[in-house]
Amino acid sequence: MRYAPPGLCLNDFALLRDEDGTYVVLHLQGPWTAEFDHLRMETSYGRATSTDLVRWQPQGTAFGNGLPGRFDEQAVWTMHPFRHGDFRGRPGMAMFYTGVCGLTPGGWPVQSVGLAYSDRTDGTGWRRHGTRPVVEADPRWYRTGERMGWRDPFVVRDDASDGWVMVVCASDASLPVEVSGCVALATSDDLEHWTVHPPLISPGDVDELECPVLERLDDGSWLLLGSIGQTRGFEAWTAPRLRGPWTRRGPLGPTGSYAPRVIAAPDGARVVLHTTPRRVGLTDTGDRCRGMLAQPKLLVTPTDAAPRLEWWPGLNTWLGEETDHPTPHAVGDIGITGRVEITLRADSPGGDRPALAVGCDGKNLWATGLDGIRLGETVLTEPAATLRILTIGEYVEVYADGVFVLSTLSYSGHPAPWTAVAEEGEGAIGRERAVPVRPIRLPDPDRDDASAIWPGPSPR
Repeated sequence: MRYAPPGLCLNDFALLRDEDGTYVVLHLQGPWTAEFDHLRMETSYGRATSTDLVRWQPQGTAFGNGLPGRFDEQAVWTMHPFRHGDFRGRPGMAMFYTGVCGLTPGGWPVQSVGLAYSDRTDGTGWRRHGTRPVVEADPRWYRTGERMGWRDPFVVRDDASDGWVMVVCASDASLPVEVSGCVALATSDDLEHWTVHPPLISPGDVDELECPVLERLDDGSWLLLGSIGQTRGFEAWTAPRLRGPWTRRGPLGPTGSYAPRVIAAPDGARVVLHTTPRRVGLTDTGDRCRGMLAQPKLLVTPTDAAPRLEWWPGLNTWLGEETDHPTPHAVGDIGITGRVEITLRADSPGGDRPALAVGCDGKNLWATGLDGIRLGETVLTEPAATLRILTIGEYVEVYADGVFVLSTLSYSGHPAPWTAVAEEGEGAIGRERAVPVRPIRLPDPDRDDASAIWPGPSPR
């Protein structure tokens, strides 16, 4: 239910679907490491395929750096491939991607956007369009030197013409650099010649607004998703038309969730996939590092409320029958009426000291590790009546009243029967009760490399 290429990490990615219904993910890839070098460690795109968006099969590298002296000679970053049926009269694809050619005097990556074509629809066979970028930052509106941004392109058909619209992660030159993160706008009639415009969205309180995604909804309105910095989750905006006005809808994915992409699942539902980090050395004290692709979430877009992510029912086929036995990878549901703490792991096999727990006292929701150390927390808009908790390896997700609201990492503890303790009036501690869980069937249980799902500490 999570994926990274064998022995490597996975970062920003793109999704597409081939003619036969096979899903393809193209993704940045690099080694697990504490020190991230963005000029040497993300120099190619990995490719994997799936029939269900859950079990992914690695298919090797699909794209890499350009030749020396070109705008993409040092690194290739986030991409957006999409179906383009007019390529030499045959069905094919166009792909816009970020190229990096070096560093500014202050050590900032020099970024621009390039174009490649393929006469295939499976994410392979890419041929670059020329030797230069097709879209660069315009200094009238965007930083082009130190702390520049011009990456993560996403292209859709214009809803006001026969042309195309591109959104790009950029830095608003009119704002202080620490709050200059914005979504840039460019337009084109032919995909190869672009006109840059002032920002589409410039919140004024974001350092970097990365991996923008545009999705046209069933009523013709638009949804824009953007990652806030590198670790602070992603937010949503909506608009009746591409040119706006755009309304900020707030967080959609919690802290740790990053680089969302939207696609139709096999059951026809609109789902979001995103990345999740790991920690260096697979320990709670390790620094966060590039991570993995998490399982799909159902995207719900009500007309009178903010978008939200919910549990996707397509995952239920990967769940076993309910049990109260210890299991390392599981999903459990619990109804709550007051403060409650659910223990998921113990500090030793058969032990009774909590090593991983989730707590809630109405609007406040948190996860703790050994000795009660806070691993993650959030404040809900309304008190929760039910919680769904997922643990798979070190990864923990929490859904409050069906909505995805918290994720964290925990490398401590051993599987234990899930138990809940609730306060019973006037702060009195209630009786411990069992929480039945449904074990998760792993798509690739026998993998044994740096990308395998963490199995938990040794029982010794």
